[in-house]
Amino acid sequence: MKSGKYSCNTRSETIEWITAIIDFLKPFSFLINAHVVNFFKDKQWEDVDEEWMSCLRNEKPENILLIPSGSVQDHWPASLTDFVHTLRSLSFPREQADLQTMLSDVNVAPLSTVLSQGMNLKKKHEVEVLSSVVSSVVNSVGESTVIDVGSGQGYLAQVLSFQYKHSVVAIDSSSHHGNVTDARAARIRKHFASQMRKSGSGNKCPDAPTTITCRVLSTEMLKSLTNVPLEENDLDLDAAALNEGPKSSQSSSDANRPCSLVLAGLHACGDLSVTMLRTFMECEEVKAVVSIGCCYNLLSEKASESSCSKCGFPMSAGLKSLGFSLGKNARDLACQSAERWSSLGEDAGLQNFELHSFRAAFQMVLSKHYPEVLATSPSIGRQGKAFRRQKQRKALETPSKLETNTDKKSMTHTSSSFEKFCLSAFSRLNLERPQDLDLSATWNEAHAFTELIGPYWSIRAALGPVLETLILLDRLMFLQEQGDSIQVTMLPIFDPTISPRNVAVIAKRLLP
Repeated sequence: MKSGKYSCNTRSETIEWITAIIDFLKPFSFLINAHVVNFFKDKQWEDVDEEWMSCLRNEKPENILLIPSGSVQDHWPASLTDFVHTLRSLSFPREQADLQTMLSDVNVAPLSTVLSQGMNLKKKHEVEVLSSVVSSVVNSVGESTVIDVGSGQGYLAQVLSFQYKHSVVAIDSSSHHGNVTDARAARIRKHFASQMRKSGSGNKCPDAPTTITCRVLSTEMLKSLTNVPLEENDLDLDAAALNEGPKSSQSSSDANRPCSLVLAGLHACGDLSVTMLRTFMECEEVKAVVSIGCCYNLLSEKASESSCSKCGFPMSAGLKSLGFSLGKNARDLACQSAERWSSLGEDAGLQNFELHSFRAAFQMVLSKHYPEVLATSPSIGRQGKAFRRQKQRKALETPSKLETNTDKKSMTHTSSSFEKFCLSAFSRLNLERPQDLDLSATWNEAHAFTELIGPYWSIRAALGPVLETLILLDRLMFLQEQGDSIQVTMLPIFDPTISPRNVAVIAKRLLP
């Protein structure tokens, strides 16, 4: 577990890395805490080094898109190059690890068409890899029941059941997901049973996962699930009952209670990943945990050290002692993916910058005509995706005209496109267009600075991988602080170009 000169194999190494990140980030809090929708309104480009912006405003779009990936150009200012390189050195590596070298007994086997039915490329890749990792962990700690936390439609749970022959419980907050999981598992089981009859093997068909519908809101709730009898399928549990904690003398529960558990979570959202790690530490029956987090924007965070004993960030005593907090904008920024930025391509990148320009210019409109709405931090929904689809359709219909839009100046676009954007935004916010509103004048006011929004956004996005690294190192150090009885590692297990949230925290209890 190493990135350049930083390592995290021990608590002391991890806290050194964390301290370096915090020291680096502090001078750039203005970037981290910026709302880019206020780019024009607040003249945000003036906060960034003037030499950087002067250089980047004339840079090729493809080079600007590579800034979050750590790529620099020879003619850039030395201070900008140092900024990008330092960010890269502070970020946890995302290149997919050689799992067979790093973990014992890992053999990533391709999924059959039956098991992969309904999965897109990203999900198939994630489930193929993670199921092999979880199976390896289960084999290393002894026979255990896998608890798939936040199981969704049960893809991971079903592969662990039918391909790797493990006992699995799938927990999800959606009863619809539970029903889909059961129906899909029944079809898969029917196929496996048919194959066994035809082969005459006489082997028992693997059991389908047990499904539990329950919104896991706390460590206590997840711990209580270890008391649930597992012979019943499709359990819909009452959260209040679970919050009462484990029942003390119920022979039926005790008889069916698994003596060994492994928690697994594929992109368990927000605090759910944190809850898994705390449950691993507090529940002796949980012998191991494999957690891949996501949705850092949904993490809970408290300002004071005394009030954050159960919050999502920070977890570790080491980070709490430093008194550092992220804030919502930093957690949002931690979700940025350098790999997705670099894979956009010039046209898609320009469209992105153009849409950010539209949204920031619309913020000027709200500021002038609807300040009371602006105070509520309004969301205008998926405007960007809708506009991208429109442009893609137009490009297919008139490919010859697309060539005229590849120049960097195209991101300013026309005032008519901005007007369409604003009219759609007014509609989504249930607002009337002000009679005295001159959208052409608004766009002309913003026009001269639109070529700065791409550089600004990319410089800010480059901070994302470092912020995610800080969140991951906090989780790692929380486990390292528990002593030598815990073996913990952190590995990028997916191809980051397919699945950017690819870092797994893997922890096991060592036998006494």
